[in-house]
Amino acid sequence: MTTLELVLNTLAEATTTEIARADNAQGLAENATAVKKGGMIARSTRTQIEKQTKKTVISRKNNFPTKKPLIS
Repeated sequence: MTTLELVLNTLAEATTTEIARADNAQGLAENATAVKKGGMIARSTRTQIEKQTKKTVISRKNNFPTKKPLIS
């Protein structure tokens, strides 16, 4: 993952948490609504970045090494 991907992921999580707290979300349905709202904000931010830079934010990069599996 690139730095921007990590930042957008953090933005989505933090925004979702704040929305859930502000709405006093209780249970799966209310929290799912907060998740959708947080995701939409992160998506909008990503789209704006891509328009300004004329580059995609999403990469094929993986933070995990592709070495031997831990379990064989």
